[in-house]
Amino acid sequence: MIKVSLLSLASLLAAALLSVPALGQQQQQQSGPPPGYGGPQSAPPSGGGPPSPVLIVTSVEVLRSERGPGGLDVVRARGLVTSGGWGQPHLLPITQGRPLDGVLDLVFQSNAPAGAAPLGPFMPVEAILPVEPGHPYSGVRVRAANNVVALKTLPGFAETAPPKQDCAKCMGKYFVAKGTGLPAGATAENSVREEDLPYKLRIIKPTDGIASYALDPNRLTLVLSEDGRIIDAAWD
Repeated sequence: MIKVSLLSLASLLAAALLSVPALGQQQQQQSGPPPGYGGPQSAPPSGGGPPSPVLIVTSVEVLRSERGPGGLDVVRARGLVTSGGWGQPHLLPITQGRPLDGVLDLVFQSNAPAGAAPLGPFMPVEAILPVEPGHPYSGVRVRAANNVVALKTLPGFAETAPPKQDCAKCMGKYFVAKGTGLPAGATAENSVREEDLPYKLRIIKPTDGIASYALDPNRLTLVLSEDGRIIDAAWD
C-alpha cells in the first residue's frame, strides 16, 4: 500500500493557495473572454469541472521534519494552470505497492473549469502531500499534463523552467506552423510560432470542420483567418 497521509495541514495549505487562482479569475472577469467563447463576459466557475492534471509542473520539493518518531517527509509541488477557473490543487499517488525503482509517482491535479476558459496569463498552483514515516521511497516523480519533474534524492528540490509563451497576447497575431516561414506581412513581433507553444494545440482553419468538441482543459484552440491570423482562441 502507498504510505501517504493527507493531514489537515495539506487541506489548510490547499485552501490558502486557492487565493492565487482566485485573483487571476478576478482579473479575467475584468478583461473578459475573447469574442465567440463563453457567451456573457464572465469566467467559468472556479473548479466547476472534474479533476484534471495541471498544465505544467514547475518544481518538486521534499521537506523532512525530524520531529516525532521516524520524522515526516512532505512533498511540495508547484505548477501552472491555464486560468483562474481551476480549483482545489492536490497530489494523487498512482504508485501501487513498493515501486521497483523506489520512486513515488504522483499526478498533480486540480479541478478544471466547467467550460472553455479565455486566454490569459498562466496561474500558479501549489499542493502538498505528507508521507508517513518509514516509507520505502528514495525519490518522487510528479506528472502534469505536459511534463514531469523528478526528484532522485530525499529530501531535495528539483525544478524546470516554465514555458516562455502563455498565448495571453496571441489574438490578432499570425500563427506560424512548425517548419514554415513567416507569411507575408508577418514579423517576429506580430506572430506566434508553434514551437513556442509546448502544449496540446487544436488549429482550426477557415476550411476545417470539427469532428469532436469534447472538452480538454489543457488544449489550446486557435481559430485562424484566411491570412493565418489568430481571430479567436480558448483553452478547451
